[in-house]
Amino acid sequence: MERPAWAPQGIDISVPSVSRIYDYYLGGSHNFEVDREAARKAMEFMPGLPKIMQANRAFMRRAVRFAAHQGITQFLDIGSGIPTFGNVHEVAQAASPGAKVAYVDHDPVAVAHSEAVLAGNDRAVIAAADLRKPQEILDNAEVTGLLDLNRPVALLLVAVLHFIEDADDPRAAVATLRDALAPGSVMILTHASFEGIPLTEERAGGTVGVYKNIKNPLVMRPREEVSRFFDGYEMVEPGLVSMPNWRPEAPVAQEDPFAFSGFAGVGRKA
Repeated sequence: MERPAWAPQGIDISVPSVSRIYDYYLGGSHNFEVDREAARKAMEFMPGLPKIMQANRAFMRRAVRFAAHQGITQFLDIGSGIPTFGNVHEVAQAASPGAKVAYVDHDPVAVAHSEAVLAGNDRAVIAAADLRKPQEILDNAEVTGLLDLNRPVALLLVAVLHFIEDADDPRAAVATLRDALAPGSVMILTHASFEGIPLTEERAGGTVGVYKNIKNPLVMRPREEVSRFFDGYEMVEPGLVSMPNWRPEAPVAQEDPFAFSGFAGVGRKA
């Protein structure tokens, strides 16, 4: 397999990547056949996966604009993935030209491509770090060089926590990040769940099996468990809801049924 210029040396391009699979769902071009094959297998069980990802991105953009309109000018996006059109820095800087965005991802493909996209933008950086080691994120020179954690920050954990297994204690990681944020900060979160999917749990579980087979387990948590990630935050109305139902900008009646899979919410730290 020929290695394209955007694929960094040192990574095995014969192994599927969650970031590149997500890029494929969104219609991006930074993926390989191995990623597309895994995505197609997942879609055999859950054909609406691209619709779920589109709803996820649409929620993210609305939530970023909400944070900017609240006067927040700093954004920390953990598990940011491969940049696509309408990424956080584009949305945030359109709403607030002085906004600063620190992206964080542990996937070298996502980091390398982000570096290329962000070249020349002195108000956006990418850091190579892992949500499972939150203190390393908080101490990262790229992050601390751009963001002032003594001032409010919008923390984005969008479509990332469901890739952290309970054994890695994702709640502790979220709590560590929360405790480091200044009052007035917000957390923007989405999470996969069997709840809301217009399929039986058994059939949707086939998709979970595909991710397990590529050694990126997908943890489908119920609403009650997802809500616990917001401990220490005051939920912003309308609370923890399906992605299209969080402050929609257009009627949701025509949304694809798959778009209502999983949960989204924003919490504010008092």
